[in-house]
Amino acid sequence: MRGERHETREGDRTIIREPDRTIIREGGQIIVRHSEGDRFRYGAQEVHTERRGNDHVTVVVRPGGDRIVTTADENGFLLRRSRLLPDGREIIIIDNRYSGPPRLGGYFIDLPPPVIRIPREHYIVDAQYARPDDIYGALWAAPVEHIERPYTLDEIRYSPRLLERMPRVDLDTVTFDTGSWEVTPDQVERLAVIADGINRAIAANPSEVFLVEGHTDAVGSDVDNLSLSDRRAESVALVLSQQFGVPAENLTTQGYGEQYLKVPTQGPERENRRVTLRRRLGG
Repeated sequence: MRGERHETREGDRTIIREPDRTIIREGGQIIVRHSEGDRFRYGAQEVHTERRGNDHVTVVVRPGGDRIVTTADENGFLLRRSRLLPDGREIIIIDNRYSGPPRLGGYFIDLPPPVIRIPREHYIVDAQYARPDDIYGALWAAPVEHIERPYTLDEIRYSPRLLERMPRVDLDTVTFDTGSWEVTPDQVERLAVIADGINRAIAANPSEVFLVEGHTDAVGSDVDNLSLSDRRAESVALVLSQQFGVPAENLTTQGYGEQYLKVPTQGPERENRRVTLRRRLGG
């Protein structure tokens, strides 16, 4: 990807564009963004995109007649996603519209660390050792602290203290080779229990959304690691949908690079090249 990157400056922001991702550095923070539209094309009967004002609306028609409608802004960033059923009902899955100016600082919510009052094994569930009901319980759990208001998906994605208010499942049965985002064939089946937990939750509430988070170890540049981690999250989301039938629209992905090391080391560490999963805050 390095050879295909283009870097520009817009005021205080540095924007690094890859063919399928945008990395933004501003005010001491760095994030990665990408369109998730390609994940929805698998198994689709029809896909079409149209422009409505400044927005782009993509409709994916599923073989059963459901239509997944995704609205993105002129830069390709998600605004809204819903599922239209054949009987005309609409299930709103994500409403990511933000009323403030479109800048990185507008997404960051500064909160104190949450007070964790539940056992550690319920707050961070290691998939390798957990029972299926433990995984489902973490994916269905409420926030560990009271939530003052609904937050947009982008506020949740880019605010560590918001993320920390939801229990998580560490998919420690799936790790990655250095520089790779491939889920190897021998690891695919290990995601079956995760998919089962997600599908149980979606059956109970069709508007549930689960955040698939990608991570790297501390080796390499922050830009390389952000791009790589984002691709790892997307790879796992693709496996969950294509192999185990998890609706793609109920998953969203985000890379965090080396920001949240599981093993605190600056050296190469396979356990840090991983993916985690949690229910969207307030779901």
